[in-house]
Amino acid sequence: GDGAGILIQVPDRFLRRVCNERNIELPEAGRYGVGMLFLPPDISQRRAIEDICRLMIEAEGQKCLGFRKVPTDNSTIGQTARAEEPVVKQLFVGWGEEVTSELEFERKLYIIRRRITKRVKYTAALLGSNYFYVSSLSARTMVYKGMLLPEQVGDYYSELHDPDMESAIAMVHSRFSTNTFPSWDRAHPYRFLSHNGEINTLKGNVNWMKAREKNVSSPVFGEAIEDIKPVILEDGSDSAILDNAFEFLVLSGRSLAHAAMMIIPEPWGGNKFMSPEKKAFYEYHSCLMEPWDGPASVVFTDGVQIGAMLDRNGLRPSRYYITTDDMVIMASEVGVLDIEPERILRKDRLQPGKMFLVDTAEGRIIADEEIKESIASEKPYSEWISRNVIDIESLQDHPQLKNPDEDKYSLTARQKVFGYSREDITMQIVPMSEKGVEMVGSMGNDTPLAALSNRPKLLYDYFKQLFAQVTNPPIDSLREEIVTSTSVMLGTEGNLLEAHEVNCRRIKLPHPILTNQDLEKIRGIDRPGFRAVTIPIFYDVAKGGRGIESAMQDIYRQAEQAAQVGVNIIILSDKGEIDSKRAPIPALLAVAGLHNFLINAGIRTQIGLVLESAEPRAVHHFAMLIGYGVGAVNPYMAFETIRSLVSDGHIRFDEKTAIKNYVKAAVKGVVKTMAKMGISTVQSYRGAQIFEAVGLNSQLVDSYFTRTPSRIEGIGLSTVAEEVRRRHESVFPPSGNKVDRGLDAGGDRKWRHNGEYHLFSPEALHFLQHSCRTGNYELFQKYENLIDDQSQHFCTIRGLMDIRFSGEPIPLDEVEPAEAIMKRFKTGAMSYGSISQEAHETLAIAMNRVGGKSNTGEGGEDSARFLKDANGDSRMSAIKQVASGRFGVTSEYLANAVEIQIKMAQGAKPGEGGQLPGMKVYPWVAKVRHSTPGVGLISPPPH
Repeated sequence: GDGAGILIQVPDRFLRRVCNERNIELPEAGRYGVGMLFLPPDISQRRAIEDICRLMIEAEGQKCLGFRKVPTDNSTIGQTARAEEPVVKQLFVGWGEEVTSELEFERKLYIIRRRITKRVKYTAALLGSNYFYVSSLSARTMVYKGMLLPEQVGDYYSELHDPDMESAIAMVHSRFSTNTFPSWDRAHPYRFLSHNGEINTLKGNVNWMKAREKNVSSPVFGEAIEDIKPVILEDGSDSAILDNAFEFLVLSGRSLAHAAMMIIPEPWGGNKFMSPEKKAFYEYHSCLMEPWDGPASVVFTDGVQIGAMLDRNGLRPSRYYITTDDMVIMASEVGVLDIEPERILRKDRLQPGKMFLVDTAEGRIIADEEIKESIASEKPYSEWISRNVIDIESLQDHPQLKNPDEDKYSLTARQKVFGYSREDITMQIVPMSEKGVEMVGSMGNDTPLAALSNRPKLLYDYFKQLFAQVTNPPIDSLREEIVTSTSVMLGTEGNLLEAHEVNCRRIKLPHPILTNQDLEKIRGIDRPGFRAVTIPIFYDVAKGGRGIESAMQDIYRQAEQAAQVGVNIIILSDKGEIDSKRAPIPALLAVAGLHNFLINAGIRTQIGLVLESAEPRAVHHFAMLIGYGVGAVNPYMAFETIRSLVSDGHIRFDEKTAIKNYVKAAVKGVVKTMAKMGISTVQSYRGAQIFEAVGLNSQLVDSYFTRTPSRIEGIGLSTVAEEVRRRHESVFPPSGNKVDRGLDAGGDRKWRHNGEYHLFSPEALHFLQHSCRTGNYELFQKYENLIDDQSQHFCTIRGLMDIRFSGEPIPLDEVEPAEAIMKRFKTGAMSYGSISQEAHETLAIAMNRVGGKSNTGEGGEDSARFLKDANGDSRMSAIKQVASGRFGVTSEYLANAVEIQIKMAQGAKPGEGGQLPGMKVYPWVAKVRHSTPGVGLISPPPH
């Protein structure tokens, strides 16, 4: 099993009886804690760890009462689980003389557990420490768990059947491992919660907690807070890390419900029906912590209260019964326990973002509204927000500083330095400025990876966006707009563990794209608690990679010095200092490098990071900059380009409207990018680093893009500098060379002469078309050679490899015949509408002739194709695809399938469903899809 377990209240009667049998004297109930330990099978290793436990307990002023081996039966568990099976022991800890309350004792046990874990696993690195884990150490709760199936838990821990094993609470979980490998310690429940779901923003949440913990302090922990750090133990699963954060908030003084509202807030920004007090609560806490975003059904308990809540999208089910004899049963679905219908008093399901709480001390269920209104009224959050949160619209206007380079160099020259092409302008900036949306394209990308291209690439091109699939579904940025939020808070974060008015002294932006006017408002801000400084990001282009490295170190020093003198907004700028010797550092490198430096220096939460750059102009650029930590971006060159296009009549709107449309398209694109990863808020997306590097070497990634996956090696800083130099020399050539005055054609999206290489070039298409029309096989072989010889142009990773053939051929009678192999041939799922009727039917005929299977894609299939043609050919696709849009899906369609394929995600548009633009929805296509001609068809995410 992936793991299963149960959390219960401490069963005092049972423990008192079994401890008496072992001469362990327990104090009165509530005045001792019980630890559930996983220990190594080797007795000497086990004793070494037990000695450390005693030492840490005594060092914290508490009493070690003894250990008890928990009887276990491994006869029913699997071979893998048995190979890693630990010895399970209970540890008993008594109150120290200075302890005055149960909560204070819980904190002592928390500190003890952290000190033991650090010593055993990280400091001493004892033999057998890989077995060691503390499932729980509390005076209120105990956790029995393991690498088991749910039905094995009771057999493995036979004492759970004992009549004295009493508890008013039972939290049971069966793990389905999705992002980490199963192990004994990763089974649920954890110390405070069980979690069904995935935290899509995990990397960012961990980074931000790491940044915050350098500055947190708490009177309830005092100096002992250093023993708790790091708060997050990164070798755990996402659920374990969520439990780390939840436990830290609760034991620092917040209630269970309060901590849950901070970590998984309901959507509040656009909710017209939410009370002002509750909105103020959420806005205040958004200044302290970003949401832990992703599909989640979380059950949590401290042994007195037990509650549950869903993520803001409700992407995990939770249903509950309340019975006439005062039982509450909640599970991911009904029917988990057999309950007689006459016993059911009420049954319902949890709503998205809502909470359900049972208080065993008060003996009642507390409704969501009561919980949240009570917590929201604990402090005057509305007053704090009104006095401290500054809306950027309310800031005083400042005159825009003219870019001195405008008088020195033409717009085209400056665009070339930052890698602009004509294609960037015509296929990105113009459509965004006119229509307020990104331009829609089709048919995938047949250009080389950035690391394999012969042309200088921007650093953004070396990264791919990650996307959600199946178990952590993407969200629908169109239909679920109510749960998304684009607002940004700039300024200094306060102390996470204390509620002070000053914690919400921030500048509020409606979205992360800044106009020139808004940037000057921030640069010139004159309000108490705010001070901004601009740091230029340039380097000596002649020094190459070492020049960038040296310049970045200088930026780090300037940022650190600025923080020391009270600056809390840093603007990184590549505006106005370009000349023949100075080139701009790639903006992404500057942002990511400084973000990670500030985290490691312990001052990231003191600084709001803003970028003023000519480089970003596409949605991918903005998404990456935000993903690597920037709070807001001012793409001043894009705005200057729009101004020029309006002036020349290439955009049919005035400058203000065109810029507004461009910003709208950029923000909408960022939201769509977040949604593909199942993330709802810009605040959660910021710093989450949801990207993978392709073709960057480890040294570059580790230095500037810390913790970003890079599965193959590639270029380093020297090559990045070389690409900058090539762009720079197109404007500032070596002495005597002629300057090319025009912009590069581009060619990334559309083939251009002397542009980027395309696998499907006009030459290749010419050979294909003419070979098909004339039946000339020699022409087809020329087409094959162009497509197959990818190694000549280094276009794809697979093109870098050759097949290693065996020196000795295998006799044909020892291998499968060609006819058998061809039965496994399948075409890609390209729908009718995305390709023509002729192409779609030809693929089906070909596959049916050779015994393979063609795939309809998600666009349905004309019922006329279900019958064979007069010549015996069949145009029917064997595989009928069903996607979330259900286009063309009928009972007749499904009945004529050899295989039905359910599409959960689309490789061509990762994280999105299929999309057929309205201009391609002809009447004959609409008829097959049962839709309206001319109306675009988008499959929503599968949930």
